[in-house]
Amino acid sequence: MRESAVLEKKSLSRSGWSKKANAQKWTFILLALVPAFGGYLLFTLYPNVLSVYYALLEWDGITDPKFVGLANFIRLFEDPYVWRALVHNLFFMAVIPPLVILIALFLAYLIVNKQYKGSGAFKVLFFFPNVLSTVVVALMWAFIYDGSFGLLNEGLRVIGIDVGQFYWLGESGTAIWAVVPPYVWAGVGFYLIIFINAMVTIPKSLYEAAILEGAGHMSRLFTITIPLIMPIVRVSLLFLVIGQLKGFEKILILTNGGPSGSTDVIGLYMFNIAFGSEYRNYGYASAIGMLLFVILITAKWAIDKWTGNKSVEF
Repeated sequence: MRESAVLEKKSLSRSGWSKKANAQKWTFILLALVPAFGGYLLFTLYPNVLSVYYALLEWDGITDPKFVGLANFIRLFEDPYVWRALVHNLFFMAVIPPLVILIALFLAYLIVNKQYKGSGAFKVLFFFPNVLSTVVVALMWAFIYDGSFGLLNEGLRVIGIDVGQFYWLGESGTAIWAVVPPYVWAGVGFYLIIFINAMVTIPKSLYEAAILEGAGHMSRLFTITIPLIMPIVRVSLLFLVIGQLKGFEKILILTNGGPSGSTDVIGLYMFNIAFGSEYRNYGYASAIGMLLFVILITAKWAIDKWTGNKSVEF
């Protein structure tokens, strides 16, 4: 009887300790999650839900809002400037992400497989643009494209092509193409590092077997390297496409959508509608934001469907 009582007491003690430990565990989990989840609710979910409400209003952010229902969405589909900006977004989306991915893949393959001396210096050199702020990158390229003292015109003059004082960002025909190199130059280094870290995990025996079969560098790149790191390439492409659809900071500094709207994009147009001195219409800007949200979801679905979600194992 005495032993039974002692065992029962120990069992109750262990049960109490287990409940106390379980309570401490859940308390720690809640304390760890509440700040992050609260920040997500406050700074991400709440503004997104609020923007849906703003899209139904005509409001300049100062005076009393006026409920207009779906009028902003009707105006959206009748606004030619929205669709012009969207066409520019599609152009940048079709040109910039593939260029960044292809250049980064090619350079990463060379650094990993050619084993050049000082490859660490190459990594730092290519990654350097990512250390610079967006403003610095945009201002630097604006200086390069300047017609009076720009480096591009001087470089062309050195090789015998005199274009005079041509302003590359001041002409509708060249401005949209001139915006592409700053984005590519600033984006290659980041994805280069990602692809290098992915490529070094591929067993060298696969390349050795391919070499014995007579495969060249391009064959090895497209039959071994790219298939094995395709999940990383897919995620990188997704980030680049979403960034091109949402981003407008460099364009804002380089051209502010000009000349004559030839470089305007949907994000910049929405920004000017919301905060520009000429419009100041948060409701209409929120409606444009809803359109951008739908486009982003569609782009994500299209990339997943086009690239697939299958990975090659080794």
